Amino acid sequence: VDDKLIEDMTILGMHKHDLSKLPAGSSFLVIETGGETKEEADEKGRAIIKTLERSSETRGTKLYDDPEGEKHIWEVREAGLGATAFIPGKADTHEGWEDSAVPPERLGEYLRELKKLTDRYEYESAVYGHYGQGCVHARWNFELTSAPGIAKWRRFMDDASDLVLSLGGSISGEHGDGQARAELLPKMFGDELIEAFREFKLIWDPDWKMNPGKIVDPYPIASNLRLSPDYRPPVLDTHFAYPKDGGSFAHAAVRCVGVGKCRRTHGGVMCPSYMVTREEKHSTRGRAHLLFEMLNGEELELWKSPEVLDALDLCLSCKGCTNDCPVGVDMPTLKAEFLSHHYERRVRPRHAYAFGLIDRWAELASHAPGLANAFTQTPGISMLAKAAAGVSQKRRMPAFASTTLKARFAARTSSGTGRHVILWPDTFTNHFEPHVGIAAVDVLEAAGYRVTMPMGRLCCGRPLYDYGFLGLARRYLERVIAALRDEIREGVPVIGLEPSCVAVFRDELGKMLPNDEDAKRLAGQTFHLAEFLGNEEYTPPSLGNHVLLHGHCHGRATGGFEPEKKLLEAMGSTVDTPDTGCCGMAGAWGYERAHFDVSRDCAERVLLPAVRDAAPATVLVASGFSCRSQISQLGPGRNARHIAEVLHSALGAAELPRRRLVAVD
Repeated sequence: VDDKLIEDMTILGMHKHDLSKLPAGSSFLVIETGGETKEEADEKGRAIIKTLERSSETRGTKLYDDPEGEKHIWEVREAGLGATAFIPGKADTHEGWEDSAVPPERLGEYLRELKKLTDRYEYESAVYGHYGQGCVHARWNFELTSAPGIAKWRRFMDDASDLVLSLGGSISGEHGDGQARAELLPKMFGDELIEAFREFKLIWDPDWKMNPGKIVDPYPIASNLRLSPDYRPPVLDTHFAYPKDGGSFAHAAVRCVGVGKCRRTHGGVMCPSYMVTREEKHSTRGRAHLLFEMLNGEELELWKSPEVLDALDLCLSCKGCTNDCPVGVDMPTLKAEFLSHHYERRVRPRHAYAFGLIDRWAELASHAPGLANAFTQTPGISMLAKAAAGVSQKRRMPAFASTTLKARFAARTSSGTGRHVILWPDTFTNHFEPHVGIAAVDVLEAAGYRVTMPMGRLCCGRPLYDYGFLGLARRYLERVIAALRDEIREGVPVIGLEPSCVAVFRDELGKMLPNDEDAKRLAGQTFHLAEFLGNEEYTPPSLGNHVLLHGHCHGRATGGFEPEKKLLEAMGSTVDTPDTGCCGMAGAWGYERAHFDVSRDCAERVLLPAVRDAAPATVLVASGFSCRSQISQLGPGRNARHIAEVLHSALGAAELPRRRLVAVD
């Protein structure tokens, strides 16, 4: 691993110095040792260090023998592709000469000569790889959108291949040659062996139908390039600012470099719909490539393409790709942008109005919750209500609370006298589960904080993004900033209970209002409940139960999952965190009639089996309203709890300040 990779990762916030504490040096060789015991493995490491320190070339050494430090070092190495592809303020880098290899004993010579060659061509890249096998990875800042840039790159490919072959190496170490380097293969194998390859292929493929243009009789390296002098995507007027992409929707869409991590079928969050359907168009990569083709303007109509709409329909906007994708493809943002333009001056499907404007419907229902529930909960009538809203008949509509969180909070006596914090009354907690909000208030006040809550009609607008109501979403955010401006400038923390709402302030807010300093402040002082308490060195009450913890996708993407786990462990609980990925509900997505089957299959992949296998005494914890809804609707008669409820229960009635509560359900 070289220092340039560390520098690039630091710029992207991927490298944490406090975890790695790298020794002195500009290039780092990471060596893993093993043994029957930790002591044996450590002793082997110390022996290597002792030998290396005799060399004047070694500037520093360090033995990592704690699991967290070890894990971080390997993450630094494995994240090389994501850390070198798109660096803010620097030219984009590309594959092409990313995978060369030489005999390990000639690696030093190759690295020095490669550095001279790339300096001559004025190319730069972080350099890393599997040095025990002599394999070198890099992504160089080739200029591939002009004829002179492509000609220069083509000359470099000849010179680089001559260099690696002169050292007895290979132009590809592990990735293969395909079309990208096949034109160079005669240099490495010779004409006689290439002819043998051709004869062998003809035996099985006499009509040259199977993957033509690769290995033998290849297309020229500089043909069929994704980027070329002809690549001129339109300059688009967009709702989001795309600050990481120079303000360009096209650049955001071209981020995908085809690694295909989104095509995995287990582990992580990305991409839940692909894990169920196993279809390329329902992977992050497939959707990104369709958007790229749409911008080319050759086959897909800009913004109006039904093919793109179809592929994006099964995107759950879970933000898994923003966290799991090596190059940070942000499909939820791209989807919201597409939908906003696709439905411009057009009528949206009825479920878009039912769910996208849920804050307005909920506000209306709060004036007569009993009447509203009669429509959504009464058998027979509820069927009509679900049909009108585009909801699957296999779903139960959530019931409105008889009294909102804001009303309950206004009617209670506050006891907190310490540091001022704002508890954000999101639509779902306010109108459907106010008891979760009251539990959070009690917990915060018991911890010594003075809790306030915005009483006006404010909403972060999270559901609006899922249906492309981006003009309205921007107005919602501007209204929030205006209402909280004084508190924002005073640095008052804003604590959210719904992970999606916290994610709006941390993510969408900066993309919508990138030049608003108060928006930046709000993003920096908004916290998930467990995250805030963890930062404050809060001492939680004892719980002791076994806990099954399911992390909300937006919480995982914005730092709100690990703090929950640590807080529960600090309560003395044994915490089981199965790799559940997305629950499949994703806000209102899983309620929609067309999505029910995929939503259910997402949950059945890991989450619901884990819930069924959990012992009756196990506490189920899920901080997302949609996640708890999915578990209660599809699970085996089990209900999950918000971490605020778990903390509240653990505190116990005797330890809580006495309250005057009214209008209890």
